[in-house]
Amino acid sequence: MTEVSFARSFLAALDSRPVKLSPDHVEDPKTYAPRGAYILPKMPKTMSKRKATSVAPGQERSLTVLVKSLRNPPLDIKLTSQTPNTSILEIKTSVSKDSSIPVDKMKLLHKKKPIPDSKVLKDLAAEGDTSIEFSVMVMGGAAAIKNTPANAEVAQGESGGEVLQTKEFWDDLKGFLLQRIRDEKTAGEVANTFQAAWKART
Repeated sequence: MTEVSFARSFLAALDSRPVKLSPDHVEDPKTYAPRGAYILPKMPKTMSKRKATSVAPGQERSLTVLVKSLRNPPLDIKLTSQTPNTSILEIKTSVSKDSSIPVDKMKLLHKKKPIPDSKVLKDLAAEGDTSIEFSVMVMGGAAAIKNTPANAEVAQGESGGEVLQTKEFWDDLKGFLLQRIRDEKTAGEVANTFQAAWKART
C-alpha cells in the first residue's frame, strides 16, 4: 500500500466519525459493556491497629522534654510532666532557670532544625511519643551565661599580668584565633603580633 492510498484511507476513516461531541452530549449507561467487579490487590503488610492510649478521657498526655548540648556550656536537662500545649518559649524559660542562660541567647533545635518560640510540643511530637529531645544552640557560647553572684567562689591561680607571661595563655589565644580565622598561618601571625605588642608595652 502506497503512502498516498494509506493517507486517503486514514482520512476517510476519520471523516466517518463525529468531529466533536455536542455540548449537551450524555452517554447512555445502557450501552456500556458489562464489566466484572474490580478486586483490590492484597497489601504486602497488614495495617497495624492504633494502640490505645492510657490517658483517661478529658486528660492530656504528658511529655518528658530532654534538653542536651555537647558544646560549651554542656547541658543535660530533663523536664518532666510537660503538656502537649507547652510552648517552646516556656521550655526555654525553664532551661534558663536551670542553666542561667538568657532566653534571648538560646535557640532550641529539633532534628537539627531551629524551632520558633510559638511552636508547641504537640506540633513536634508524634502520636505515641512520651518524650521529645532538643539540642541547644547558645548565641555567644559560654560568654552568654549570666555572671555568677559576688559571693561565689573565686577561681584560684594566676591572674592579671601573670597570666600573660605564661605560654598556655598565648597557646589558647592562638587556638581561639585559629577557630575564628580558620587559617593556621594567619592565626599564628596575629597571635605573634599580639604577643610582641604586649612585650613591647611592658
